[in-house]
Amino acid sequence: MNKIKWIFFGLISVGIIAGLVIYSNNTTKNTDLPNDINVYAVQEANDSNGKIADHVYSENNSKIILIEYGDYQCPGCASYNPTIEKIAEAYKDKIIFIFRNYLLSYHANAKAAAAAAESAGLQGKYWEAHKKLYANQSEWEYLDSEERTDYFIEMAKDLGLDTTKFASDMASTAVSDKIAYDVSLATKSKLSSTPSFYLNGSPIDSGTWGDEDKLKALLDSKIEELK
Repeated sequence: MNKIKWIFFGLISVGIIAGLVIYSNNTTKNTDLPNDINVYAVQEANDSNGKIADHVYSENNSKIILIEYGDYQCPGCASYNPTIEKIAEAYKDKIIFIFRNYLLSYHANAKAAAAAAESAGLQGKYWEAHKKLYANQSEWEYLDSEERTDYFIEMAKDLGLDTTKFASDMASTAVSDKIAYDVSLATKSKLSSTPSFYLNGSPIDSGTWGDEDKLKALLDSKIEELK
């Protein structure tokens, strides 16, 4: 093989390896779930699930559970997040709102962003990181691995977190397992896109969750029904 061919072959090999790195950074193995698990209920930390718990916006005894599956690199999720934040706050004493991760394979930085949110959560700042990741999506969505790590650590600093612990947690098994658990719940729910919403186990169509007034009307109706 002459020199030019070797150079060409080398470039192809590097490209393939780089592609694999990007893909592996955003792939998550499914966690085996019990057959009788209720994926529409609040997931509480216990020995059987590795002490993994849902992120619940506000603790209350409501029987109404609104679950969002989202991908931090999803443009639709980011554009709709301010609306769902308003609804979660307005209904915080009336419903339980849960966010779970669901990673789309073509979003190279989605898993790292999810890890950043989960790591912030280990220091009590999950929802603050959640908001920042969506609000500033355009700043980090196309960064390379080194740039995005620096970006997320800077975000952690802005949130007042211990950045050494944050960086360690981002690469930890605990964080990876939490993301994998969320993805497995999503898979069992048979969803394939983000954002996806479920209200007490029933999927909400995009015509409803995409319209603030319609979603509020649906929640009000469910609240009245379960009085």
